[in-house]
Amino acid sequence: MAEKEKKEKQEKKEKKEKKEKNKGKLKAAWKGFRSELKNITWPSKKQVFKNTLVVLVIVVICAAAVAALDIAFNSGITALTDLFVGLFTK
Repeated sequence: MAEKEKKEKQEKKEKKEKKEKNKGKLKAAWKGFRSELKNITWPSKKQVFKNTLVVLVIVVICAAAVAALDIAFNSGITALTDLFVGLFTK
């Protein structure tokens, strides 16, 4: 029984040490995060506005290109379908 109690105490002690070690790692990680956060240079409102405008213009251009391709392929497939249906119904 005494050995069993000693093992339990040892296990509890090891668990406690492990928790303390993890807390130390967490504190170190948090310190590193905060120091890196201080080094960030945030863009100005003018830069954000310009970048947003560029993104919106590119999105509109891409949407127009996809729409044009969709219309072209749809017309082509419709024309081919009509051609083949016309050939086989005569």
